Amino acid sequence: MHLLLAEDDPILADALTAQLRGAGFDVEHAANGAVAEYLLLKQPFDLAIIDLGLPMLDGLSVLRHVRAKQCQVPVMVLTALDDLDSRVAGLNAGADDYLTKPFDFPELEARLRALLRRAGVTAATAEGLGQLLLEPATRRARVAGESIELSPREWTLLELLLRQRDQVVSKEAIAQAWLAEGGELGAGNATEVYIHRLRRKLEHAGVAIRTVRGLGYLLEAVSTS
Repeated sequence: MHLLLAEDDPILADALTAQLRGAGFDVEHAANGAVAEYLLLKQPFDLAIIDLGLPMLDGLSVLRHVRAKQCQVPVMVLTALDDLDSRVAGLNAGADDYLTKPFDFPELEARLRALLRRAGVTAATAEGLGQLLLEPATRRARVAGESIELSPREWTLLELLLRQRDQVVSKEAIAQAWLAEGGELGAGNATEVYIHRLRRKLEHAGVAIRTVRGLGYLLEAVSTS
């Protein structure tokens, strides 16, 4: 999936580019708004991340210009401006979602994939760990070749854990992933309930969901011998 990252902070841009590529995105970076606008109008992108505080041409102007040219690429605004007026201005200018800095990468990735699904763009490749295989294009999960039934919320949670394998995923990131799917947060112990359900369904998958007390959960491969 071809993604444009318009971010002028070189340290953040480098870190985000590495994380996004690790998550399966083909990333092209623009360090200012003029380059971002040019690339969006000249190349086909599946998704764009645009910082509002870009030099040469600010993010809001980029959004307005590309939308005026009927460029319909899904846009995530990523910015340090967290006041209501800035959020409203970004959405009115044509943004599809809005995330403020600082942020957790799992939440950003979950929101990006939700934007892609709304736009009808899906990943073509399956991802797996141990005996577990997820097929994003069909939202199917298999263990040792056998299909397992997952609710929409279970799927979102398992996909997030798999994409962030061997990394701790916080409860806040999980909640935001569910919200990005159009769901609700639910009761305070909702995460524990769904983690318990997934553990039962993954008993023979060669993977385990480990609780990291006070931080969250991580998915890791385990020996089945």
